[in-house]
Amino acid sequence: MPRQLGDLEDAVMTRVWQWNRPVTVREVLEDLQQERSIAYTTVMTVMDNLHQKGWVRREVDGRAYRYTAVSTRAAYSAALMNEAWSRSDNPAAALVAFFGMMSAEQREALQDAMRIVQPGLSGPQSGEPAGAASDEATGEAAEDPADGAGPEAGR
Repeated sequence: MPRQLGDLEDAVMTRVWQWNRPVTVREVLEDLQQERSIAYTTVMTVMDNLHQKGWVRREVDGRAYRYTAVSTRAAYSAALMNEAWSRSDNPAAALVAFFGMMSAEQREALQDAMRIVQPGLSGPQSGEPAGAASDEATGEAAEDPADGAGPEAGR
């Protein structure tokens, strides 16, 4: 599981992810310098560290390297969420609390994602009140691995 990126690592990876093409240290440096004072060697060290940690791959281009992201920001975010959720002593309660923190836009994005993962899912079953599913999520039955919904599902 990945550890969370540091501030400067995140700033560098944000550019690599946004540009979605091979980038040089110089390109990242010039973009970072629009927001902060930073040395070429600092950016070079961070990008080398990201390569050593497996976040980026690199290819020689003349006398420089071109760096490319190994995975997407979405995959990174998902891995961080999964790591945090799996460390909870009550995963169902953690999800209920997380859902409670979501904005309307985030809840809509979650519904869209669930439709992709489970086609045909359209919300609460007919006749089921709109909060009924969250009541079940905090009970012991939701954590029963035998029903495929527990923390071991998908592992």
